[in-house]
Amino acid sequence: MPDKDPAEDPTEALENDLEKARLKQETKNERQVWYFLGYFLFGIHIIAFVMIYAVRHAK
Repeated sequence: MPDKDPAEDPTEALENDLEKARLKQETKNERQVWYFLGYFLFGIHIIAFVMIYAVRHAK
């Protein structure tokens, strides 16, 4: 059985397009998760520094 050219088979072309779209969306989602994690950790440090300042300067 000869190998089919994806351009000749519309179902295979559609599957390839859907797979590419899924991978693109997955990459975008993963990037958003890393941004969220970065902002979260940065925010935790800011809160910790404010609390340390408040404790050290309390009367």
